[in-house]
Amino acid sequence: MEPLKEMFNRDFYRHFADVFAAADKKFDRHGFYKDVTDALETRELNDRLRHTAVMLGKHLPQDYKKAVEVLMKAAPSLKTGYTALVLPDFVALYGKDHFDLSMKALEYFTTLGSAEFAIRTFLKADFNRTLTVMKQWAVHDNHHVRRLASEGSRPRLPWSFKLDAVIKDPSLTRDILESLKTDDTLYVRKSVANHLNDISKDNSAYMLQLVKGWDTQHPHTGWIVKHASRTLIKKGDKDSLSVFNFEKQVKVSLAQFKLSAPSIRLGDALTFTFLLKSEKTSPQKLVIDYMVHYPKSSGELSQKVFKLKEVVLQPGEQLTFTKKQVFKDMTTRKHYKGRHLISIQVNGKIYGEQAFQLKITS
Repeated sequence: MEPLKEMFNRDFYRHFADVFAAADKKFDRHGFYKDVTDALETRELNDRLRHTAVMLGKHLPQDYKKAVEVLMKAAPSLKTGYTALVLPDFVALYGKDHFDLSMKALEYFTTLGSAEFAIRTFLKADFNRTLTVMKQWAVHDNHHVRRLASEGSRPRLPWSFKLDAVIKDPSLTRDILESLKTDDTLYVRKSVANHLNDISKDNSAYMLQLVKGWDTQHPHTGWIVKHASRTLIKKGDKDSLSVFNFEKQVKVSLAQFKLSAPSIRLGDALTFTFLLKSEKTSPQKLVIDYMVHYPKSSGELSQKVFKLKEVVLQPGEQLTFTKKQVFKDMTTRKHYKGRHLISIQVNGKIYGEQAFQLKITS
């Protein structure tokens, strides 16, 4: 599989230079290509993105307004998606002293990729002024712009710095979330749910109080609240469980919990089975998860929760589960040899665990 950084390869830059040369007759196509591909092989994904924006800063008109005009003219002919983040990155680098123009540029450029990282630069520089614009974006006709209002103001946006002001006072973004809680676009709803999930990590009581006031019978709102509560539900937070009427006083027994092998090699799959039986005289609404405890390089264990099933278990009812888990290195996780654990969790409480060894061969 080709590395993600190869989105910014030499063919990409040839097309990119041609587009800007067509948008601005004074644009030095060959000079830009030479500069932007200098030491290309040594640069990783985000370094390539930033270097592209910096080289645009070198080769576009030094007057910011004129430079943005060229960007706007070139944008429709560029590839959409991650590489289009070069455009808002340029705005973040050079547009801080031109607030109104930069906001208009980001409003447009986010429709081609996303301006979620760029807008945070403006939030950091002038939080209140920027947030006022984002509240207006939350009711925009374009779903990309609406999504930017939520995604860009997330307290803990991955690959970006934290917004300490929102972590300290999550009510600052409430107007945005209220505007989007029934949004008919899944792309937007996912952002709202992730925004709320971010809040739950630092201000769970506030987050739950907020969503308890929402009409979860609305299908879009209900989906958002359920997805937003995933971290709290996995932790067995009683207040979050009560929002969805999950059983607080769980009475179940775990039996026949077995692993397919006592040890596996990296790249292999491990299958586990178990039986869960109700020990209660009334139905129980349960969220059943399993947890893998991975050793870190230090030897300490870190855990990750995986969803299995949500079910209403009737009195005396028993269910058998079988699950296969593949263990291979990914960009988000490196495996280390040694003792691992798999545990079964019901409404946030662990009911049993089994150990196995992971072997890594060079």
